[in-house]
Amino acid sequence: MKMPVALLVLLALSNAIEVNGGGSNLGCDNKLALQPRPHSVSILEFGAVGDGKTLNTIAFQNAIFYLRSFADKGGAQLYVPPGRWLTGSFNLTSHLTLFLEKGAVILGSQDPSHWGIVEPLPSYGRGIELPGGRYQSLVNGYMLRDVIITGDNGTIDGQGSVWWEWFTSHSLNYTRPHLVEFVSSEDVRVSNITFLNAPAYNIHPVYCSNVHLHNITAYAPPRSPYTVGIVPDSSDNVCIEDCNISTGHDAIALKSGWDEYGIAYGRPTTNVHIRSVHLESSTGASIAFGSEMSGGIANVQVEHVYLYNSLSGIEFRTTIGRGGYIKEIIISDADLLNVNTAFVAIGDYGTHPDEKFNPDAFPSIKKITLQNITGRKINAAGNFTGIKHSPFNSICISNVSLSISPTGSIPWTCSNVSGYSESVFPEPCDELKNVNTSSSCFSILMNPNGGSAPATAILR
Repeated sequence: MKMPVALLVLLALSNAIEVNGGGSNLGCDNKLALQPRPHSVSILEFGAVGDGKTLNTIAFQNAIFYLRSFADKGGAQLYVPPGRWLTGSFNLTSHLTLFLEKGAVILGSQDPSHWGIVEPLPSYGRGIELPGGRYQSLVNGYMLRDVIITGDNGTIDGQGSVWWEWFTSHSLNYTRPHLVEFVSSEDVRVSNITFLNAPAYNIHPVYCSNVHLHNITAYAPPRSPYTVGIVPDSSDNVCIEDCNISTGHDAIALKSGWDEYGIAYGRPTTNVHIRSVHLESSTGASIAFGSEMSGGIANVQVEHVYLYNSLSGIEFRTTIGRGGYIKEIIISDADLLNVNTAFVAIGDYGTHPDEKFNPDAFPSIKKITLQNITGRKINAAGNFTGIKHSPFNSICISNVSLSISPTGSIPWTCSNVSGYSESVFPEPCDELKNVNTSSSCFSILMNPNGGSAPATAILR
């Protein structure tokens, strides 16, 4: 296909991504080699109309089908110019860049028949919200490699208000869709994009490796039911940085499957680096771990984050029957403002997919370090409510100063938890003052080249 010279020059400015080496620790400091895509086409060439009314699903599907032929020729780019491009669900392909120009808006159709129905994820066994299948996400990638969604701050708008109404009124037969979902994919990058009004999650990488999410804005209204920003799920080597997220529920939530299904699938979320993000969550947590964590969550570093206007700042969730673990987590250099409860770890959270869960599958939460944290307008410092037969342990808190609201509740609530604290205000509960626990606190060692490699270490 021939293209105008001006458009070719513009497209040449956009780059593809090639991950160096495929190492086991993809931190945000690891630099990614960029290579230009040698082939580019515009969605206009496939009959798309950007009037916000014409359905362009076939145009997106045909364009991506055509670009598959360039996978072994250096890959290709699909350019979306300014306009409002209404579409139903469509699938990406490997070695592809989806580039949204400034002023380009991909609009999710509000007709549910334009969203396909897919099987439940094996680590969940059913839809999260309803038994059976689930609606396919708006933009999908399945078993892909080297795929990018980027642009000059273009927008993907899910027009989720109808989905929120259907969810609230119990009118749906299937679990709500997400805006973007990658399944069993490698070398994924999403950057310089605004996400609006997701029906449920904004970005959901599940069973993925080497995922870099950078300079993303995600917004849904404060009362939008269970809308979530970014959800790394049974995925490894994930970087989330320089993002601004404000959603109805959790801003960032790490997961790894549900009860017996997640235990059987057995893929953890591991090697995650989150930094330089601004997170707001009106009815959930700025950063949540679980409660679906049956495959395990480990080796997570969170640093230089601003958490505000949230029900909780950092929250660890699980329940009896989950199995799995949350361990080797370090959260540092965080600033909290107007947060109801700064830190939460709760062992009685969430429901079960069915009655087949194992009541003897006790989850484990241990080796959690919270350090160098300040907070203003905080109602409660912490609520650590563990499980009698599987107490939370090695919870280490240091150099934390929280300004508790005068009308706030008791600063700390603790049961079935043990840990160590130093230089913490307000003074924590006795369960978190065990000096003998200090030797099992978790830290992160720095690689000689400046990258971070999660590792067990002694803080003192």
